[in-house]
Amino acid sequence: MNMYKHELSAYRKSLFGWISALVGISILMMSMFPTFSKDAGAFVALLSNMPDAVLAAMGIHMETITSVLGFYGYIFVYILLGGAIQAMLLGTSILSKEVREKTADFLLTKPVTRQAIVSSKLLAALTSLAVTNIIYMAAACLITALVSESAFSLKLLILATLPLFFVQLIFFATGLLVSVIWPKMRTVLPVSLGVVFAFFLIGALGATTGDDKLRLLTPFKYFDTSYIVEHASYESLYIFITIAWVILATALSYIIYMKRDVHAV
Repeated sequence: MNMYKHELSAYRKSLFGWISALVGISILMMSMFPTFSKDAGAFVALLSNMPDAVLAAMGIHMETITSVLGFYGYIFVYILLGGAIQAMLLGTSILSKEVREKTADFLLTKPVTRQAIVSSKLLAALTSLAVTNIIYMAAACLITALVSESAFSLKLLILATLPLFFVQLIFFATGLLVSVIWPKMRTVLPVSLGVVFAFFLIGALGATTGDDKLRLLTPFKYFDTSYIVEHASYESLYIFITIAWVILATALSYIIYMKRDVHAV
C-alpha cells in the first residue's frame, strides 16, 4: 500500500498536466462546432473538394461530420493520440525508472516480493489512467452539451469516448513490455513518442489506402467512431485483440521482470 501511494504521488503532477491537456484540446476544438454547424453547407462543399484519401487520413466522415457526434469523432482522433502518449510514457517509466535512477537494487532489498512491486506500480498507473478517463469523459459530456444546439445521445457519446481507455491500456501494456525488455533505456520520451507516432502513421496510411490489414496493426483504428455511433457497439474482433494483447503483454512483463537480474549500483 505504501508503494502504491508513493507511485500515485509521483504521478500527480504529470496526471494533472495530461488531464488539462486532453480537456483543453477538447474545449478548443469543440468550441468550433457552433460556427461550423451554422455554415455546415459551405464547409461540406469545401471538404468535398478534398481527396477522399486526405479526408480518411484526417478521420473525417462526410456522412456524419455535420452532427455534433460526428464532429466529436473527428476531434477524438487527436484526443486518442494524446492519451496514447500519456499511457506509453507511463508504461515505459514505471519499472525502468528504478534502473535509470539506480534504486532498483535498494528497492529489492526491502521485505517485499518482486510481484508485489510490479503489482503496486501497475495498480497506481492504472488508477492514474482511470482518473484521466473519468475526468475527461465528464468534461467531454459537459462540453458537448454546451456547444450542441440540438439533442444528442449521451449513451453514444460515452460509447464513443470509452475507446480512449481501451487504447491507453494497449499502449500502457506495450510500454510496460518494452521497459522490461530494454530496462537500461536512458530516456523514455523518444521511445514512447516513436512507438506512438509509428502506430498513428500506420493508421493514417491504412485509412488512405483502405487496407484493412493495416488496420489490424494499429490500435488507433480499432474503434471507429462512425461505426460506434451507427451501431451503438464496438467491433468484436478489435475488442478481442485489445483484451488479448493487454493480457499477453502484461503477463510477459511480469515473467521477464521476475527472472531478470538486477545489478547492484
